[in-house]
Amino acid sequence: MSRRGQHRLRHHGTRRRAVLLGTLGASVVAGLVATMMPLLAADDLALRAVADTTATTVPQDGDNAAKTTLATCPAPCEGNPRGRRDAVVRFAVSGVPAGAANVRATLRVHAWQAYAATVSAHGSRVDAAAARPAPVTPEPVLDTVAGVRPGFNEWDVSALITGNGTWTLSLAQTGLDARVYWAATEHRDPELRPRLLLTYGMGVPASPVVTAPAAPTSPSVAPSSPSTPAPTVRPSRPPSSGTPGPSGSPGACGAVSPLLVPSCGAWWGMYAPAGPADGWDHGRAFAEVEAQVGRRFDIVHRYHDFSNAGSNGAFPDGYERQQMREGRLLFVAWESRIFATGTVLTWADVYSGRYDATIDAVAGRIRDVGAPVFLGFDHEPEDEPAKGTDAEFVRAWRHVHDRFAVAGADNAVWVWTMMGWSGHYDRYRGLYPGDRYVDWVAYDPYNFHVCNGSRVWKSPGTTIGTFYRWLDEQGLGAGKPRMLAEFGTNFDAADPTAKRRWFEEFPAALRAHPKIKAAVYFNSAGMTSTSATCDMTMNHDASSLAGFARAGRDDYLRQPPPFGYGPATVTDR
Repeated sequence: MSRRGQHRLRHHGTRRRAVLLGTLGASVVAGLVATMMPLLAADDLALRAVADTTATTVPQDGDNAAKTTLATCPAPCEGNPRGRRDAVVRFAVSGVPAGAANVRATLRVHAWQAYAATVSAHGSRVDAAAARPAPVTPEPVLDTVAGVRPGFNEWDVSALITGNGTWTLSLAQTGLDARVYWAATEHRDPELRPRLLLTYGMGVPASPVVTAPAAPTSPSVAPSSPSTPAPTVRPSRPPSSGTPGPSGSPGACGAVSPLLVPSCGAWWGMYAPAGPADGWDHGRAFAEVEAQVGRRFDIVHRYHDFSNAGSNGAFPDGYERQQMREGRLLFVAWESRIFATGTVLTWADVYSGRYDATIDAVAGRIRDVGAPVFLGFDHEPEDEPAKGTDAEFVRAWRHVHDRFAVAGADNAVWVWTMMGWSGHYDRYRGLYPGDRYVDWVAYDPYNFHVCNGSRVWKSPGTTIGTFYRWLDEQGLGAGKPRMLAEFGTNFDAADPTAKRRWFEEFPAALRAHPKIKAAVYFNSAGMTSTSATCDMTMNHDASSLAGFARAGRDDYLRQPPPFGYGPATVTDR
């Protein structure tokens, strides 16, 4: 597109053209605080069931320990006075350390439909591996769901599960004389199988910080070069629960590594486009979304070009500097094109030195910000055939990276972002610049539903899990933190609350994929067409917005700010 400020370019490929990268600022760690916090959330575990079965005396049910579904039903069930069925699930819990406190256990089991049934969770003495065990008198109720909903249903089973060991749970149903079906451990989609989420706290020292010699009350991080002012560290919220991050991030919650990896949980980010209707006011566009959601985002995501001029190319701009002063991390997707004219630069243009003056100017501005910035060069290069070959992309990436190093822009945190589409699995290794040139590995998962012509509705876990597992299997970028540089979901016209539930289930999906340390929502139609059945924005209706806001209140996504920017930290040079 040729209009000013166009950040997503329409062209047709095997999948929609996505968006990436960014810049974040942060600071961090070292030096011990002598005080002890009585309880810090230290870790969480997402465990798959080791066995399950349906307890029943109905002969035609057969071997319930080898079915892909579990069932619950009261007695009488569908007219059968002896038709009661209980779903029984067993978990082997390990990894909870001695001294763990406030252990919280949540049972999550997936249903496909809504049912006007009440389902209670109990401890159970039934053998979950048995072929057709008989139901037994249930133990005391642990928690109850009044009304089964499509997707994962949750029960708080903390009263039973207090630490390591083998634990068996059963689900018993009342209020509906019909069977409710649940996904079992043998289900073909691993993301739908029953799981147990465990969180706990530990008595550990408070998060370590660096004390600046000149200002003992304002901890700071040493600058990356003598001319670079250091961002201060002022946590304003208590540490949250989560999973310690990769890449050597500190172990105590509330700490952040030099590469912006939170030690627990994940950053929550947003891309909120501005346009001519609001005068291209990127600050106001972002603030309006934050006001709707009811919280400040950790990451502000922007897209910039190679023009080195105006708000498209002369970045970080005034909006971004102000947002960083207010404590947000900046994530920049830097595209080798000129937005205003639609000109596409080739990767050979980039590594030939033709645009070195632009690269050096941007590197100087990033360096002078004085705080870490997430930076990605040409997100989703697998969808850019006009720019060159995979090898040329790698050469261009390394060239840009090396120019930044020469300019002393050591505060750039390099984010390599792919689409993550299975049709390109054979290309990703050839598109990887190498561990020395990459700090974070990112991808752009979407639940498009009908927006791309499919009828498949993907759960959050399925949406983010496929490429995650592929990276694990291939060992690509091993040990590096992962980011959802873009993610999003459509709504379901046949189920008005599906999008809300999708958002509500998203934090649990992140917990089950603990290497993901940042998730950035792409709040735009993107390359899809808004219609009566397609709208990828998170706030297209009140229900969706409510679900997204609820996700943002989850402790996993509420990290203490790693720093508080001030006028002396982020400069306006």
